[in-house]
Amino acid sequence: MRSARLTVQANGITQAVRVAGPPDGVPVLLVHGNVSSSAFWEPLLARLPDTLRVVAPDLRGYGETDTAPVDATRGLDDFADDVAALLDAPGLFRSGARPVVAGHSLGGGVAMRLLVEHPERVAGLLLEAPVSPYGFGGTRDLDGNPATADFAGTGAGGANPDFVARLAAGDRSADGPTSPRAVLRAAYVADPASLGDDEDLLLESMLTTATGDDNYPGTAVASPHWPGTAAGRRGVLNALAPAHFRLADELVAAPVKPPVTWVRGDADVIVSDTSLFDLAYLGQLGVVPGWPGPQECPPQPMVGQTRAVLQRYAAAGGTYREVVLPGCGHSPHLERPAEFVAELLALVGENATG
Repeated sequence: MRSARLTVQANGITQAVRVAGPPDGVPVLLVHGNVSSSAFWEPLLARLPDTLRVVAPDLRGYGETDTAPVDATRGLDDFADDVAALLDAPGLFRSGARPVVAGHSLGGGVAMRLLVEHPERVAGLLLEAPVSPYGFGGTRDLDGNPATADFAGTGAGGANPDFVARLAAGDRSADGPTSPRAVLRAAYVADPASLGDDEDLLLESMLTTATGDDNYPGTAVASPHWPGTAAGRRGVLNALAPAHFRLADELVAAPVKPPVTWVRGDADVIVSDTSLFDLAYLGQLGVVPGWPGPQECPPQPMVGQTRAVLQRYAAAGGTYREVVLPGCGHSPHLERPAEFVAELLALVGENATG
C-alpha cells in the first residue's frame, strides 16, 4: 500500500495527512505518538491490504501540520478535536465513516479521547503501548490516586533539556545518550536492529517535533513536593500529565463501546510499571536524588492501571483483548509488524461494514 500526502483545513488549522487505499475502502485512522509524526506509520502501510482506506495525520506541532499551541489544561483534547475534524473532511473518508482507530503511545490517549467524545464514530480501538487512562506519572495505585496533590514530578519539568535542545537543533548524530537517534534506538524499540532501513526515516520524523513552551515539552511550574516540579498549563508533556488528562471514568461510561485491542511489548521502557521516563521510578533507582520513598512517591503502575480500566470497560458492556509481545519494546508496529498487522486486521474484520 502506497501513501499520498494531502493538506486539509480542519479545526482551524492546516493538517498534513497521509492517505492510502481507495476512498471507499474500509476506514482505518492511525494516530502517531509523541516526538514522531505520521511517517512512523510508513513501514506499517507497506504491509496493509489495498482494501483499506488509511488516514494518518500529523498531529499539531509534528510533521507538516501547523505548529499550533497545545492548551495543556484541556488534556489531549486539542489533538483529539483536530483528529475528529478529519472524520468529515472532504476527500479523506467516505461519508459517515466509522474507522477503526489505532493510536500509538500519546496517540493512544488521543484515540481514547476520540472514543469518549465521539463514541458513535469509532468502530474499534487498537491501543498500542498507550499512555495510561490516568495520564503519565504522578499517580500511586490502580485507581489513579495522586501521589501528591499537585501530581509533582509530571509534565514538562521532567524533560531532558539536552534532548530537547538536540531536537530543536536537528541533531542527526548518535553522539551521547540524549541524541534523538540514541533515544530512538534505546527507548522506542527493544532491539535497535528492528529499525532496519527505516531508522533515518523515523529519525527525520522525530526531528519535525516543534519545541518550546506551547509544544514540546511545554512549561513547568515549581512544586513544594519532590522532585520540585509539576505540570504547567501549556505544551505536550503537560497535556499528558494526570492534572489535565484523566479519562478512566469517562471511558468506562461511554454510551457506545466498540471493541478494544491493547497491544504492548513486555520490554517497553516508556509505558511500563517500571518506566525509565517516570521520575518516581528513576528516583527509586537513585538516578534522581532525594526520592522520598515508596510510601510517598511510588512508581506509577501504568500497565496495571490500563488493565484495570479496560476490565471496568468490559464489565460495563464493552470488550477488550490484551496482547503482550515478548521481547518487544514501545513500538510493536515497527518491531513485530506481522503480529501487529494481524491484530489490526482482526479488529478491522469485526467492523468491515464501518
